[in-house]
Amino acid sequence: MVRLVLVAFALLLSACASRAPLPEHSPTLALPLQLHIQRLVADDRQDWVLVIQQEGPALRWSMMDLLGIPQARQKLIDGDWHADGLLPPNPEARELFAALLFALTPEGELQSNYPAAWQHGGQRSLPEHWDVRYSRPLSFELNLPKGPKYQVTPLSGDTP
Repeated sequence: MVRLVLVAFALLLSACASRAPLPEHSPTLALPLQLHIQRLVADDRQDWVLVIQQEGPALRWSMMDLLGIPQARQKLIDGDWHADGLLPPNPEARELFAALLFALTPEGELQSNYPAAWQHGGQRSLPEHWDVRYSRPLSFELNLPKGPKYQVTPLSGDTP
């Protein structure tokens, strides 16, 4: 019985340790934002639309496929993610949302929100987590060390 409790505790600690970093303070974002997200893995590509909006004290993240079918919904409230709606948990989406928050943080707020981060010109990194390469504001490539690559562009109009 003691062994089972120790294993459960170790799993809980590892889950907490692998949580994607969040900013120290909520960054200044021009909301609402509508982004086209392309998830690229080898020859596979998925396209999503992401809407980020302020809802009282929360940042609401709503991601859907191009047909409008919800893929993930989360609210970021006081530095914690909360489910928004009845969609099942989606750890990859939470990681993506946290990485996007890092990428969207204004340069002047980067060091106060992510002390280990660095930025040089059109490249930004949070070592061991994310690398971002900007082509222009709100258009960038996001690389996760153990995961997929994402291409992010602002939505202008009805289709990405």
